[in-house]
Amino acid sequence: MTQVATPLWIKICGLRKQEDVLAAAAAGADAVGFVFHSASPRHLEPAAARSLAASVPGGVAKVAVFLHPTQADVDAAIDAVRPDWVQTDAADLARLTLPAGQRVLPVYRTDRALPAHESLPPRCLVESGRSGTGERADWNQVARMAGHCEVVLAGGLDASNVGEAIAAVRPFGIDVSSGVESSRGVKDAALILEFVNAARAQQARLASSSLE
Repeated sequence: MTQVATPLWIKICGLRKQEDVLAAAAAGADAVGFVFHSASPRHLEPAAARSLAASVPGGVAKVAVFLHPTQADVDAAIDAVRPDWVQTDAADLARLTLPAGQRVLPVYRTDRALPAHESLPPRCLVESGRSGTGERADWNQVARMAGHCEVVLAGGLDASNVGEAIAAVRPFGIDVSSGVESSRGVKDAALILEFVNAARAQQARLASSSLE
């Protein structure tokens, strides 16, 4: 399968400190996510996000993450972070106005109806019904989507199960937040590295087996 040979895109989400950004980059993550949702323990105010975004190394994508935001919330976050991607539920994107050329990562959830394959965007994120809680998505549903677009799998992932998840879903990418935390909202550099290494190792195994 061509997906197996594709390098895995890894996003570490919900970062709140510069050392977390640097730990994610050092571990080899492809993207970091900044959460703008006041109910989340990972929420950032725009001023804090601006400073944090400035510490993101070149080559690491910045993702502004929302949940049912107002237009004002989105405008302030985009001004602060200048994100490579805006991530929020697909229904949210339909009512927001974004800058021309802004790339988006629509979120779909496996606790509700998923779009038909022919309606999928080029890239999307699929997770469970509740973001940032460690609740696992339905891998079988996500796997059926993975052959039709670049699917980023999220929800309930950590170093102990990410290999199994990659083998089951064959996603374009993976996204982790609570699975690399020592306590709710507090990232752990060792857990970030362990997660990235486990994911890369599984992807390498799958790529190797596809060539046999």
